[in-house]
Amino acid sequence: MRLALVDVNNFYVSCERAFDPRLEGRPVVVLSNNDGCVVARSEEAKRAGIKTGTPWFQVQGRATALGLVARSSNYELYGDMSARVMEVIGRFGAWQEVYSIDESFIGLPGDEGALRSTAGRIREAVWRHVGVPVCVGVAPTKTLAKFANHVAKRNPGLGGVCSLGSVPDEEIRRIQSRVPVTGLWGVGGRTGKRLNALGIDTIADLRDADPLMIRKKFSVVLQRTVLELNGTPCIPEVEERADKAQIMFSRSFSTPVTTSADMEQVMALYAQRGAARLAAEGLRASMLTVSAGVSRFAAAAPASGSGEGADAQAPGPQASNPVVSVRLPAPTQDPIVLTRAAVSAMRGRMVPDTRYVRAGVMFSGLEPATGQATFDAFTDEAGQPDMGTLLGDVRARFGEAAIGLGHAGLAEPAGWTMKREFASPRYTTDWADLPVVSA
Repeated sequence: MRLALVDVNNFYVSCERAFDPRLEGRPVVVLSNNDGCVVARSEEAKRAGIKTGTPWFQVQGRATALGLVARSSNYELYGDMSARVMEVIGRFGAWQEVYSIDESFIGLPGDEGALRSTAGRIREAVWRHVGVPVCVGVAPTKTLAKFANHVAKRNPGLGGVCSLGSVPDEEIRRIQSRVPVTGLWGVGGRTGKRLNALGIDTIADLRDADPLMIRKKFSVVLQRTVLELNGTPCIPEVEERADKAQIMFSRSFSTPVTTSADMEQVMALYAQRGAARLAAEGLRASMLTVSAGVSRFAAAAPASGSGEGADAQAPGPQASNPVVSVRLPAPTQDPIVLTRAAVSAMRGRMVPDTRYVRAGVMFSGLEPATGQATFDAFTDEAGQPDMGTLLGDVRARFGEAAIGLGHAGLAEPAGWTMKREFASPRYTTDWADLPVVSA
C-alpha cells in the first residue's frame, strides 16, 4: 500500500477558470475578504511578480498593462467544487483523508506500474468530471508524498504525476539537496532558521539528521518528519473532531460601522446566519458571545466631524473593542431568541465616534438538538413548526437574503456588507447563477 497526495493546482483560480474559459492563459488573482489583498495566483500572475498577500490597491494600477484579471473570493463556489473533487478522488483509494480544501491523501494498492496508472486516471477523472487540474504524488509516507507532489508540479514533463518508487534514490537525493528545508511540509520560517544554524539547509540535510537529536532540540513532530523522509510512516491520520466547541459568524466590513442602528443590523444578521449553521448541524447553544473591533492601525480614528485640532482622547482598546458573553436561558437554535440576545448584548457597548471595521457572533456550550424542545411562544401544542424552522425552510428554498427578522430583513444589502466588487457567479450553489449555454 502506498500513499498518494492529490492536490488541485492553484485551486481558487482553477475554480474560476472552470466556468470562464476566457481566463485561461491570463494572469488571474483571487482577493481576500473585502477585496483586500491577493490570496491566490495563477502561474501567469506569479511570473508577473505578484506576491501572495500584496494589497490589491498596489496592484490595481498595473492590472491593465499586465492583462491581469481579479476575482473576489467566491467561497460558496470553492467549497462546492472542493466537495466534488474529493468525491471523485475517493473513488480510487482504499481509504481517503481530506487534508484541506484542495488536498487529499488516499491509499493506493498495487505495484509501481499500477500506481502510476491509477494516479494518471485520477488526474483524468477530476479534469473530466470537475474541470480542474490536479497533480499526484505517490510515496511510502505522507511527507514524501507531499514532496513527490511538489516535484510533479514543478516538472511539466512528468505529466502531473510523480511516484517516488520509479525514481532512483540518487535522483531523489539530488532534488532534495536543491530544495531549502523550508520547502518541506511542516517546516516554517522560524524552524528553518534554527535548522540552518545547525547546518541543516536542505531537505537532504534534514533527511540525514539524527532523529534523536532533532527531537531533543526541536520536537517529536519534527522527529517524525525526519523518519518519514527516510521511508518510515509515523504521521497518523488527522482525526476530525466529532464535538464542535463553537460556531462563529464573523466578517469585516467594506465600510466602517459608526452608529448603533447599523451595529444592531449587523448583530441581527450575524445571529441569524449563525443560527442557520446551528440548525444545519443539529446543535443548540447555551452561550452567546458578541464582539466588535476597530482597525489596529487607527483604533481611535473619529468617524466624522473632527478637524485637525480636535481635542478627543482615544478610547482604550477594551472599550473600543467590546466583547460580551451572555448565558442563554436554555440551550437553543431559535433565531428569534438568538437575535434578541445578540442585539441586546451589544447595545450600549459602542464608543461614540469610533469606526468599527469588524464584528462577530459566536455560539458555544453546544449540545445536540435532540430530546424534548424547550417551550417557545412560536411552537403550538399541535407541534407545528416554530418560527426558526420556517425561516430556515424559506432561506433554503429561496436564498439567504429572502427573509429575515427585524434589522436582518434587509431588501438590499447594507453599506457595511462585505465588498465583493469582482465576484463571479455561484455557478453550482445558486439556481439564479446556473451557467446558460446557447447553441
